Amino acid sequence: MSKIERTEANKILAKAVEFHGFIFLAGTTASDLSLDIKGQTREVLDEIDRLLEVHGTDKTRLLQAQIWVKDIRDRDAMNEVWAAWLPAGGAPVRACVQANMADPRHLVEIMVTACK
Repeated sequence: MSKIERTEANKILAKAVEFHGFIFLAGTTASDLSLDIKGQTREVLDEIDRLLEVHGTDKTRLLQAQIWVKDIRDRDAMNEVWAAWLPAGGAPVRACVQANMADPRHLVEIMVTACK
């Protein structure tokens, strides 16, 4: 049976799960909720970088992204940060939708899947 590795797991979720060389990250949100959409996006992407590094990979190996924004009018500002963060020619398949967040101070949540 193949090993499943769970990173920073708690009672209800793990921040990342690795299986057969694929890394699935949970939806990641910012810690500093006083930041604007660009600041929260940068913080989320920094955390994604950290979690991918824990699993021996990085953003050059992204396969898929799901992005939720509190207000779809913030999409362009979020995309500025997102596009600057992505490696040239390395955009994953992606969806971006407006959603009600669990905490209304969260402006963006990003979930990615990568491989090694």
